Amino acid sequence: MTAPLSVLVIDDSEDQRELLRTHLERAGCRVHAIGDAELLEVAVAQCAPDVAVVDLLMPNSDGWSVLESLRRRHPRMVVVIASVLDEADYPESDDTLPKPYSGADVRALVARLEGGRA
Repeated sequence: MTAPLSVLVIDDSEDQRELLRTHLERAGCRVHAIGDAELLEVAVAQCAPDVAVVDLLMPNSDGWSVLESLRRRHPRMVVVIASVLDEADYPESDDTLPKPYSGADVRALVARLEGGRA
């Protein structure tokens, strides 16, 4: 049996972080969530995530910078963009989770991610 996906959620909105945490945990993932990209490297060291779900619109550090940092420092990590922006405005990523999302959307994302690990 494969270990559960370890997911790092990076979103400045506490409500959004907790909603996504709940949906991901219900889908069987281990979840660590941070609200500030300045905590990124500490969080990565603590939870060794398989996947990072990155909000694009954050006040202290935009998601584009976070994505660039993850790609440079952790090239094997899967990166998912979660945003209210139009998907055409998303930077290149491994997958997307447009907001607002439902529990079914998150379960479908997890299924795609787990399928990629097989």
